[in-house]
Amino acid sequence: MPNNQKFNYAFIDGQNLYRGTKKLGWELDYKKLRIYLQEKYHVRKAFMFVGYIKTNESLYEFLRKTGYQLIFKPITITKEGKVKGNVDVDLTVHTLINIVDYNRAIIISGDGDFYALLQHLISRNKLQNIMLPNKNECSWMLKRFRKYFVEMNDLQSKLKYKKSASEF
Repeated sequence: MPNNQKFNYAFIDGQNLYRGTKKLGWELDYKKLRIYLQEKYHVRKAFMFVGYIKTNESLYEFLRKTGYQLIFKPITITKEGKVKGNVDVDLTVHTLINIVDYNRAIIISGDGDFYALLQHLISRNKLQNIMLPNKNECSWMLKRFRKYFVEMNDLQSKLKYKKSASEF
């Protein structure tokens, strides 16, 4: 591919991705996902949006080495003790700021809060796909974008984390 040709970018709602595949009963291999995005969709940059938790620093380092560009959001803890790192606005803003730099965007989330972003990307012919971490957890608001869906439920055999013999 010539140097002046644009590539695709992925914008990943990290919490939605993690929780979605976990609820399906399998653990995602982030390295396999990054390779899949590169090979299948020619993703040059994969931005992952996550709430920052200091104790997860080794995970963040692994993700960086695997090829993700991490965008952190400060977390809050609810009265019930639930950790919240709402990344929706950050993901939307970064997708729009970078819109001239990529050919098409892959959005990885099933969150209905991205409805307006998805409409805008479609109007600009910039949406490649919406990868749903868990089709059963997909917001009803996204159903109108069905033709763009890639269901990660169907990618489990390719993207599931498998422990190596040394990890047993």
